[in-house]
Amino acid sequence: METQEIINYQRIADAINYIKLNFKEQPNLDEVAEKVNLSPFHFQRLFTDWAGISPKKFLQYLSLDYAKGILKDKQVTLFDTAFETGLSGTGRLHDLFMNIEGMTPAEYKNGGKTLAINYSFAESPFGNIIVASTAKGICYMAFVDEQAKAFSQLQAQFPNAEYMQMVDVIQQNALFIFKKDWSQLSDIKLHLKGTSFQLKVWEALINIPMGSLTTYSSIAKTIQHPAANRAVGSAVGGNPVAFLIPCHRVIKSTGEFGQYHWGSTRKTAMIGWEAAKVSLIE
Repeated sequence: METQEIINYQRIADAINYIKLNFKEQPNLDEVAEKVNLSPFHFQRLFTDWAGISPKKFLQYLSLDYAKGILKDKQVTLFDTAFETGLSGTGRLHDLFMNIEGMTPAEYKNGGKTLAINYSFAESPFGNIIVASTAKGICYMAFVDEQAKAFSQLQAQFPNAEYMQMVDVIQQNALFIFKKDWSQLSDIKLHLKGTSFQLKVWEALINIPMGSLTTYSSIAKTIQHPAANRAVGSAVGGNPVAFLIPCHRVIKSTGEFGQYHWGSTRKTAMIGWEAAKVSLIE
């Protein structure tokens, strides 16, 4: 049975999808509420509880002008923006990652034969997720629709590992990212299977501050491979850890949000939700 939190997110996702498709017409509260079968009063309250701001304000964060403004005003380079302050000085996930440890060549090549992986399912503001960890850190996180399918996709990442369904401290620390003040969080460590190039891209993604956006070309320049836009795009698309490695903050140079491995509506929701959180602090 779906919990109320997931049902609420699905309603918000439907509203966001409608706003995203029709933002040029600036739909009003009554129109959007009707599309998700809620009264204007209840929709306003539900949306504000979820995002922290009104649907009207959220609409502004989803506009093309917002994205272009962020790119123009804030996104100089990832190196520069990594030092921007947000959320009372704890706005950068990078602050919480003490290290990103790549798997050994043996672990990489043998599909995790020597790894013991714990995994569990949890809720987030953006739907259900699966999160998995080794003794060294988070190795996988993804948004899920079906638990059996999600576990199969995890197994495909590490086909020879040993699995146990359980919640451990490493997972708990990571999941608190959705619920707690980041200044109160324990360090989050990652244990990732990837090439040297992929690890560089994923580390660059972590340096994007909450509420900021970047482009593929900017990441390519930051990791000193300015001609590798396509390879950067592949590495971003292959990100194995949703949200914690914020690939949703990468958009097209035109300002359009573009696609996302776990759904363009979810990406849009994340960008607007994070912009709302930052605006409440500023």
